[in-house]
Amino acid sequence: MRRPALAVVALVALAALTAPWLAPYGQAEGVLRDRLLPPGSAGHLLGTDGQGRDLLSRLIWGARPSLLGGVLPVGFALLAGAVLGIAAGLGPRPLENLIMRLLDVLYAFPAVLLAIAIASALGAGPAGTVVSLSIVLTPAVARVVLTEVAAIRSADFMEAARASGARGHVIALRQVVPNVLPAALTYCTALVGLAVVYAAGMSFLGLGVAPPAAEWGSMLNELRQYAFSAPWVAAVPAVVVLVVSAAFTALGHTGGERSVR
Repeated sequence: MRRPALAVVALVALAALTAPWLAPYGQAEGVLRDRLLPPGSAGHLLGTDGQGRDLLSRLIWGARPSLLGGVLPVGFALLAGAVLGIAAGLGPRPLENLIMRLLDVLYAFPAVLLAIAIASALGAGPAGTVVSLSIVLTPAVARVVLTEVAAIRSADFMEAARASGARGHVIALRQVVPNVLPAALTYCTALVGLAVVYAAGMSFLGLGVAPPAAEWGSMLNELRQYAFSAPWVAAVPAVVVLVVSAAFTALGHTGGERSVR
């Protein structure tokens, strides 16, 4: 599963980077007389949408905001979760209890509803989506990091570092981070798949990237009205979101299995 998943992720990343040159048409370029063409039509490999815009081109253009909507929140969550998890794992017990209880408060709310509430408060747009998803994903990453820190904080090399008189931040950077980073990165790779779905859902609800800009979730929202008259139109972005999410999840799980071995 690793090679197919890696190939999908690499292909989508390449499409995001080279969209201006790779896409056959502009993301808002369309001809109304060519609306709802089926896949395989001349000049339109995946057909066209309700405004005559090429679906393949819009998928390629939409790869950039869709990937950023999944990768950026996970990156911020990794940074924040690592800081919180290491502070809780190396600090005194009251600090650990305080941090974990604050994270439990976030856990008490369903992730999707919390993200929607935060994004609504911040205002619709990509920035609100990234901030809201970063907040929602941070507790899970912090727990993974704390678990890894708890497994090594009594290890011999940690005791040796403390006995040498090294300060807490030096121990964290030189001893803890290299040991917890592989597990955290593996977990976050799988988490990107979930974040891509969340980001697409936010755009589907009108809280993320706004039309006419191409983004997989907003495309699905625009195309759902054709679910019965031209079902392939609505199915295309949904299948892409599903495949990309599954690829990141499989990549993370495969990496986790290898790290255990």
